[in-house]
Amino acid sequence: MPLFGKKDFGRKSKKDAKESDKQPSIEDKYVVKDLLGTGAFSEVRLIESKENGQLFACKIIDKKALKGKEDSLENEIRVLKRFSENAKGDAGEKKMFSHPNIVQLLETYEDKNKVYLVMELVTGGELFDRIVEKGSYTEKDASNLIRQVLEAVDYMHSQGVVHRDLKPENLLYYSADEDSKIMISDFGLSKIEDSGIMATACGTPGYVAPEVLAQKPYGKAVDVWSIGVISYILLCGYPPFYDEQDSNLFAQILKGDFEFDSPYWDDISESAKDFIRHLMCVDVEKRYTCKQALAHPWICGNEASSKNIHGTVSEQLKKNFAKSRWKQAYHATTVIRQMQKLMILNSSSSSRNTNAPTKSQNQQQ
Repeated sequence: MPLFGKKDFGRKSKKDAKESDKQPSIEDKYVVKDLLGTGAFSEVRLIESKENGQLFACKIIDKKALKGKEDSLENEIRVLKRFSENAKGDAGEKKMFSHPNIVQLLETYEDKNKVYLVMELVTGGELFDRIVEKGSYTEKDASNLIRQVLEAVDYMHSQGVVHRDLKPENLLYYSADEDSKIMISDFGLSKIEDSGIMATACGTPGYVAPEVLAQKPYGKAVDVWSIGVISYILLCGYPPFYDEQDSNLFAQILKGDFEFDSPYWDDISESAKDFIRHLMCVDVEKRYTCKQALAHPWICGNEASSKNIHGTVSEQLKKNFAKSRWKQAYHATTVIRQMQKLMILNSSSSSRNTNAPTKSQNQQQ
């Protein structure tokens, strides 16, 4: 689907140019204010409605920087419109697919050099930062957070959308209120499932599902795996899979090789561990769906502990997530290249030496 009905938003005929001149610009309706953040192809600014002073966030995409990757932007807008009650379909009918835990796209604008996405303003900050700042934090708190994420992702899946890049940085608090809801953001890698078989390796290394790394066709289950990784981190403060060498990291993920290490997991309930095992299950057929996860007693029952685990979790979060490498999205070709290297190395190593060191020996080195 061409962006805003144009075959190429980088080239316009004289007729298109005249028509676009008649279209309202973002400055007609909003005052563009402070910079909130930057990305590879975009920046996010605070904007204020001239009509009523209401504040929104505006993602501003530079067309020149995006050249050759236009499909990615079109896909993001297409996905966001599925979850935005103000967006209209091709026949002008109003879409009512909004969800309280998904950041909404409200309007889109375009000029010669940029595309503007007017979005719901989320001001409560990132998930981990908020946990560190809290004075008390329990399994029940973690369970409540994960329940909200599961409900939102279950809704996305019911609409045929797979997020493909669920991670803590994309989970934001709606406001600074103590009881603020959590919001899912950044749909840049999301895919509408009915738009074709998904086989592209993408995501962020520590959160990506094994079937993605194995270059197999995949579906909604990849999001459930990522929620499992996030759940694990929320209860101990460190990732289930980690290695300085990407090949070793990928090997751990492919095997589903994680543990509940002592002493960090000693005070965590067996119900929480059971929940995580069902989400981070390598066998896609046995992995929980979002609906199954929502029915687990750690989410919907009273099995989440009320013991304060803030001290150990916040200490580990500060220690482990100051590392910028966990915030880097891997381009698909990078992951594929690393996996090819891993398979080649494993193959040659097996043929040369049948007495290769075990995982525990590797960890000790």
